[in-house]
Amino acid sequence: MAEVPAPTPLVEWPDYNLMPTGGDVMTTDLNAPYDKGDLCWMLVSSLICWQITPAIGFLYAGMHRKKSALTMLFQSLFCACAVGIQFWVYGYSLYQSHTTNAFLGDLSKAGLHNVLGYPSLANSDIPDILYACFGFTFVTCTAMILAGGMLERGRLWPSMLFLLCWTTFVYYPLAHAEWNPSGWLYKLGVYDFAGSGPVHIASGFSALAWAIMLGRRVDVNKESLHPRVPHFKAHSPALVVLGTVLIWFGWYSFNGASTANLSIRSIYVVCNTNLAACGGGIAWILLDYSLTGKFSIVGFCSGIISGLVGITPAAGFIPIYFAALIGALTSLCCYFTAKYKYLLGVDEGLDIFAIHGLGGFVGDILTGIFAADFVPALDGVSNTYEGGWYNRNWKQVGYQLAAACTCALWSFVFSIVMLFVISRIPGCHLRIAEEDEVRGLDYRYFHDVEDEIVILGLDGGSGSGSGSGSGSGTGLTGIEWDGGSIGLIPWRTVLFGAGRLLGSGTIAAHMVFWVNVTVLGKACYHMLSHPASRRSNNR
Repeated sequence: MAEVPAPTPLVEWPDYNLMPTGGDVMTTDLNAPYDKGDLCWMLVSSLICWQITPAIGFLYAGMHRKKSALTMLFQSLFCACAVGIQFWVYGYSLYQSHTTNAFLGDLSKAGLHNVLGYPSLANSDIPDILYACFGFTFVTCTAMILAGGMLERGRLWPSMLFLLCWTTFVYYPLAHAEWNPSGWLYKLGVYDFAGSGPVHIASGFSALAWAIMLGRRVDVNKESLHPRVPHFKAHSPALVVLGTVLIWFGWYSFNGASTANLSIRSIYVVCNTNLAACGGGIAWILLDYSLTGKFSIVGFCSGIISGLVGITPAAGFIPIYFAALIGALTSLCCYFTAKYKYLLGVDEGLDIFAIHGLGGFVGDILTGIFAADFVPALDGVSNTYEGGWYNRNWKQVGYQLAAACTCALWSFVFSIVMLFVISRIPGCHLRIAEEDEVRGLDYRYFHDVEDEIVILGLDGGSGSGSGSGSGSGTGLTGIEWDGGSIGLIPWRTVLFGAGRLLGSGTIAAHMVFWVNVTVLGKACYHMLSHPASRRSNNR
């Protein structure tokens, strides 16, 4: 058998139109031109960025009431899977194809066809396939930021359809405009280091549009903490903290790897990211304490995320001594937007608009003010930036404002249009039935919670259950009588739980058991003596 010669190191890249993969891998070593440190940095950062998507799921699940928390965890997995498949099929091609179109790419890279060793458009120091791996994590976490807009009242199937349509008609056109060298915002000279426009502004303003189209949540038990719009406490601050910590950790790579190489600038970006998060968190809790006399762990997390949002466009452009200030200023703006959002009359309970929409907008403007020409040059190649007001480049804020307004208007209008069209498709109405909303999205869509016991208050009001943050005395239970209501789900669980109580041998356990027997006996007696009061439990 003849000996096959080893591939020869590539010396010069061929013309892309003739060899879009970069060369014949059987005869040419496409790894030779690349720095192994750059490849390692980008690949590891892509893996770290991936966990931002489920981290947002944890954050949103903790901020929801318990009855709809699983829906957010489901949405995080859906975004990671379905949006990821969409990215492979045509998403990457729509914003990173070699095209002269200023508004959208073509389908030349559909299915990641010919995406291999050729240098990426973002940076010639890394291959196209590696930048695609990194870009995958951006679109999935952006879709997940928006997914919280369905907050406790959106139907699951239409929401999934909307997310896929949104990435197609909102995210990819904006990403092409800002990150593709042919994009019109890129050519204009906009500074958006890691995606304030396509990621934060777009998702925030689209979440506002979604909240408008869905309308307010119902509050049958008058549990809202605000008289003008529904507002409820987070059911699990611990989950909120967990999600925030994972997002914070992931954002080091989200911003740091946006240099698309490993350099002093990458390290500088990571430092800026951390300082902005610190400044944002401290600013929020100081405002909270000065106005309410108490701290809030959920507020602390909101401030940290606000700081991360504000530094996203600025991390690779601003001197390190402005990072904490940008985080604090962004957090301040987000705080007062969240506090007075009720003036809009819109039920956007997760503050996606306040933190991501407005926070991204503020971050864009502050980037134009504090950007310095020496910071991009730290990567060894980007020495052509003019800076912002810091370098007396007065026009830069105008460019930043134009980009922010474009992203906000484009995302808001297209979201309204898409939601309206989807709502007119048979079987795709946006909002869930009121009974299912009060009971909780988790009970409507997931069998994981169907074996739990839900007992609604015997006074006809709301009660506590292991799977619901609120309840109602009508329309939700299997049995009703004049004195109140009780829901039984299902009998085998009730009997099993009773056996465990009796087996424990404690006085308290026996008391709980006999109280439940008395209540159940009263319910059965009432059903037999008043057949007309029976109602079915339609989930």
